[in-house]
Amino acid sequence: MTLLQPPLMVTGGVHTARSFRMSTQASTHGSQGITEGGDLKVRQMATPGAGVRVGNGSSLVRGAAWGQGTYTAINLGDAIVPIAATAGVGRTDLIVQRVEDPEFEGNLNPATDDITYFQVIPGVSANQTSVPPGMTGIVLARVTLPPNTATVTDAMITDLRQIAVPRRDRKLYSINGFPYVKLPEQSGVWQDDWPPSGRVYTDVPAWATKANVVASFTGIRVWGETFFGVRLKWGNWIGTEYQVDTDTISYMSKHTVMASDSPWLSPDFRGKTQELRLQCGRYSNVNGGADVSGSTALIFDVEFVEGVF
Repeated sequence: MTLLQPPLMVTGGVHTARSFRMSTQASTHGSQGITEGGDLKVRQMATPGAGVRVGNGSSLVRGAAWGQGTYTAINLGDAIVPIAATAGVGRTDLIVQRVEDPEFEGNLNPATDDITYFQVIPGVSANQTSVPPGMTGIVLARVTLPPNTATVTDAMITDLRQIAVPRRDRKLYSINGFPYVKLPEQSGVWQDDWPPSGRVYTDVPAWATKANVVASFTGIRVWGETFFGVRLKWGNWIGTEYQVDTDTISYMSKHTVMASDSPWLSPDFRGKTQELRLQCGRYSNVNGGADVSGSTALIFDVEFVEGVF
């Protein structure tokens, strides 16, 4: 076989299931995993017992064989997956979503059998993160069972889900020019309005679980022996402190300060408009000074990233 005929989509042509799977694989760059961050989460049963439940969601599962393509699968409601009890020795099990396509493996009948299902792979290594070679499937979780255990709790479950095609969204916010204002002389105080109005408002996507944030504060004029810090404040989250520390100088010079962080975004933070600002404050030294003016700029670079939750 050379080229698979006909290519998608040709009027009057008869297209194979493989053609559609290969189209899915091409459109997702061969990635596999869950579709969105909350999909197919493995948890203890509502009443903890000898099994786990896999929640709602969908997934992309790339075939293990070359040219097999990528399958799409959907789970509606909680699926209960039984797990065998341990005796005198503990055990580590892997929870996977498997696709067993009879065109490539096994002898299931797609007309009558479930060819995608959740499966327990027992007795894997304590750090196992992938399905066995040659198996078409994705890993959802690892369950570490102590000896003489028949009840699985959330504390025994390690989430191993990965998003097939995680969303990302990057935005730049620029404030160019400030009124001339000196950094207040109080030490040990984070100034909520210096630089004046040095804030922007960000719309946080509901799907974002992490962000990469960089603030570039450029054109700050400093003189003397000055020692102050800058940090990011985003809603109620406070970032790492970055310091500006100069020796005693009799002249004035301009500096650029950067502050960056990669915070995890809590559920109550996502899907809302949050104020992002730069805070500045002196430490113990007030001999020198700093100011902002019309030639000072503040740029926020914010990238939102989707992850599992």
